[in-house]
Amino acid sequence: MLTIADARDQWAPQGVFLNTASYGLPPRAGFDALQAALAEWRDGRGSWERWGESTEGARAAFASMVGVERARVAVGATVSEFVGLAAACLSPGSRVLIPDVEFTSTLFPFLVQEARGVTVTTVAPSQLAEAIDARTDVVAFSAVQMSTGEVADLDAITASAAHHGALTLLDATQACGWLPIDATRFDAIIASAYKWLLSPRGTAFMAVGDRWLERIVPHSAGWYAGEDVHSSYFGPPLRLARDARRLDTSPAWFSWVGAQPALELLNRIGIAAVHAHDVGLANRLRAGLGMEPSNSAIVSADVADAAGRLQRAGIAAAQRGGRLRVSCHLYNTEDDVDATLDALA
Repeated sequence: MLTIADARDQWAPQGVFLNTASYGLPPRAGFDALQAALAEWRDGRGSWERWGESTEGARAAFASMVGVERARVAVGATVSEFVGLAAACLSPGSRVLIPDVEFTSTLFPFLVQEARGVTVTTVAPSQLAEAIDARTDVVAFSAVQMSTGEVADLDAITASAAHHGALTLLDATQACGWLPIDATRFDAIIASAYKWLLSPRGTAFMAVGDRWLERIVPHSAGWYAGEDVHSSYFGPPLRLARDARRLDTSPAWFSWVGAQPALELLNRIGIAAVHAHDVGLANRLRAGLGMEPSNSAIVSADVADAAGRLQRAGIAAAQRGGRLRVSCHLYNTEDDVDATLDALA
């Protein structure tokens, strides 16, 4: 195991960066691996097969992080492409329940199915568990809401879905990397890796159970979805992988080269340790703003001219829904939080 203190030299942000909910900062190991691969590409010295091996390394690291077998994990580029595959396999008349503030990469793929008879109902995130009933076929929701930082009541939602026989689809983009997630509790979890997983954009995962996998048609299947990738370059017959790899899309090599070291580093530190660190910093900020403690690494607060004050102080954060959004990760320190409070005072 590696402590957060020992790992901190992997990052050297300019100023204070409290905006991981928008994008994460790469560790030195991931950034250097990416630069080396780009140099090989420029010079013609590289082997795409070797770059491609990083995809498999990242898949294995993610599977370990969320507690599933590697064969349960598909790789792609975006959340919406995976949600779209799940939504497209629903029968006409299916009923889907989604939070009313859900990020559109999870919401829109279901809404576009309304034209063929799929019904989408939205409720407040806090009411999701109690809104599930015998008519609900799918519950799709984020583990952590990007706009507010609200952490879903995973126990209540999974219990209610199981009671009524509803499929669950979890967007873990704002959770994986700081919030411990057991993917075996859900029928599918999907996560982009460019935020809390500290990876280049264009990397995403889907950990899928049998109930989804047996329904989904791999509409974007190509050579990388083959049972034997390197024997699937051309010609029939159709020979897709028997496991979740049938949902793979051809990987953007260099993004995955940068992703593998980042995920492996997070696993060495341990998500439980990252969780304690991130939530601790967020609650320090909350206390300084006169707010009650929370269970989230994201702080959403109504502070006058927050964006201007932080920008003038060289502090990177975000504004969502007219409110300040601050997100704390393992490269942040108590000094970062205190500097933010000083800027907002």
